[in-house]
Amino acid sequence: MLSLLSQTWPWYISGPLIALVMILLLWAGGNFGVSGTLRSICAIGGAGKRVPFFNFNWQGQVWNLVFIIGAIIGGFIAATFLQNPEPLQISPHTIADLQALNISFQGDLAPTELFNWGSLGTVKGFLVLVVGGFLVGFGARWAGGCTSGHAISGLSDLQIPSLIAVIGFFIGGLVMTFLLFPLIFGA
Repeated sequence: MLSLLSQTWPWYISGPLIALVMILLLWAGGNFGVSGTLRSICAIGGAGKRVPFFNFNWQGQVWNLVFIIGAIIGGFIAATFLQNPEPLQISPHTIADLQALNISFQGDLAPTELFNWGSLGTVKGFLVLVVGGFLVGFGARWAGGCTSGHAISGLSDLQIPSLIAVIGFFIGGLVMTFLLFPLIFGA
């Protein structure tokens, strides 16, 4: 069992499991998404006294908080006990594209040149981490949900606003990949 958990699952196993979770959520009347949990946490902390957006019945979203806590615990367990010692496998073309932007691939999930405390003090690191993080958070709020909420839950519920949001996320990803990223990190 440990060997099964410590390796990447193929799409034909993980995809149906995600679909099963979505069917159960739709049946129970819930919506999947991570950004809504931040709203619940702010409501629990009393932010609704100052900002009307946070003044809502957060008790109906407790299951989402439990999900996030489970994701954090599961991530900790996976990172601590189930690490795969083999480096991440990505396309040689992607590695070449990263090298053209002076970003080396060392087999990790995130490039260490970008995602470390030292890069926060550089202009490029600040742009990617702080400004990019703000834009992601602002975009998730403005779009009424995050990528996982719209793409997984909203699309499976056939919501037109989620389709529009996912198209916007995709266009934003293309703009970042082909225009802004080379502008920020190009030689």
